[in-house]
Amino acid sequence: MDFGIVELSRLQFAMTAMYHFLFVPLTLGLSIIVAIMETVYVMTNRPIWRQMTKFWATLFGINFVLGVATGLTMEFQFGMNWSYYSHYVGDIFGAPLAIEGLMAFFMEATFVGLMFFGWEKLSPVKHMVVTWLVAIGSNFSALWILIANGWMQNPVGAHFNPLTMRMEMTSFFDVVFNPVAQAKFVHTVSAGYVTAAVFVMGVSSWYMLKGRHFELARRSIAVAAAFGLASALSVVILGDESGYETTHNQKMKLAAMEAMWETEPAPASFTLFGIPDQQDRETKYAIHIPWVMGLIGTRSLTEQITGIDELVKGSEERIRNGIVAYDDLLKIREAKGDVSADVEKQFNENVGDLGYAYLLKRYVDDPRQATDAQIKMAADDTVPTVWPIFWSFRLMVALGFSFIALMVYFFVVSNWKGMQYPRWALRLAVIVIPAPWIAAELGWFTAEFGRQPWTVDGVLPTALSVSHLSVGDLLFTLLGFVAFYTVLFVIEMGLMIKYIKKGPYQDVEVTQEWLQRHDDRLSGRDGNAPVTMLAE
Repeated sequence: MDFGIVELSRLQFAMTAMYHFLFVPLTLGLSIIVAIMETVYVMTNRPIWRQMTKFWATLFGINFVLGVATGLTMEFQFGMNWSYYSHYVGDIFGAPLAIEGLMAFFMEATFVGLMFFGWEKLSPVKHMVVTWLVAIGSNFSALWILIANGWMQNPVGAHFNPLTMRMEMTSFFDVVFNPVAQAKFVHTVSAGYVTAAVFVMGVSSWYMLKGRHFELARRSIAVAAAFGLASALSVVILGDESGYETTHNQKMKLAAMEAMWETEPAPASFTLFGIPDQQDRETKYAIHIPWVMGLIGTRSLTEQITGIDELVKGSEERIRNGIVAYDDLLKIREAKGDVSADVEKQFNENVGDLGYAYLLKRYVDDPRQATDAQIKMAADDTVPTVWPIFWSFRLMVALGFSFIALMVYFFVVSNWKGMQYPRWALRLAVIVIPAPWIAAELGWFTAEFGRQPWTVDGVLPTALSVSHLSVGDLLFTLLGFVAFYTVLFVIEMGLMIKYIKKGPYQDVEVTQEWLQRHDDRLSGRDGNAPVTMLAE
């Protein structure tokens, strides 16, 4: 396989996937925030909450539509650029994606129209139910997609059929309740909730700095701060769960995230800072925090976290076992399954390492002819490039803790300081709007780049997964996607900025009348005018 084709295919999919994920977290979180606001409206019958619901729902709708467009384009690539992957694991990978389309996406598509156009046709309670169904559908979409992705990280509930040369599902239950998939789901949706909370807080802060839509903005900040604080804490806790699952199912990824070249005595330390040197297999200028990584990764003081060097030696052994499985596979296929019990038994004992034999395809057409030097090179290939994983993980974690600090501050001011937000805090909230997207992209980069050289971990190497295309074909489609996504990005940013500047334009008169009556009641009750000025 031409590795130019492999790298271009990876680049194209990475570009489309990471661009698509610019829309996903805001859709996940904003759908819930909109549903919460409408629930408050139904409970209180205060027009300001109806106006808030409609305003934030407008921004949700823009983001939702463009997210769908980019998601559909991305999925087409499985057939275009990754045809052997689609053939090899389609029985398993296709099932959750089909369910996502039939159940979750159709739920969203059915109810999103009612959410936007059903305000005058549905009772408040019925409309609120519709809004919650849109939110649930959005999160269900993420669930099934992450089940599919989780299977790629930890391929359970399936076995390899040597006659069809495909992975076949043996337990749908195991695929759905894969611990890696479940941990990724709750961690990912929580990150989406943080993204939406920071977005709502930032836009609302901009309004307050401009002296516009004060009542909508301060209520929105209060909702975003409470929702965002719970979500930010969840991201950290559920990220810990995801790391714990990585310790058991993707040891090489965890070792790369830590730049842990050698196995340390338990409990392992956490490397706060360092410069990984892959050539010399060491981390220069490392600053360690004792015990922390052992506690995070194993939740014990006695279990070790295996280092990269030891994992590479284990990969060499698995490659040799995989060669035995490869030899038996050819015998089974040549005899169309009519082989001796000994051959079948030996194949079943080693089939779990068959994917490791495929790593040799980079160096030799027939893995059985591989030399010791080639086996060693293939084993070294199981180590991803360490430094970008090491630093992307640390930047993601640092951003995660900064979101907690931000949410704590705004939560305290919202609930105990009379919503008197200092201007410096409002400016900070505007500045950090892009930060959750950066953190989310860093998280996905860590997860996906850290899985290399595998498309399906331990089962199918990335180099064997691509379609038989030319470099010219890939360059043409890559440039086409870049152009298409650039246009979508311009449209997205233009529409979002337009409607943010426009502000809440629906139900203006009825909301203003209610706010005036509300201010009059407050002034008459305590003798003071309602708070309308920012604290300096």
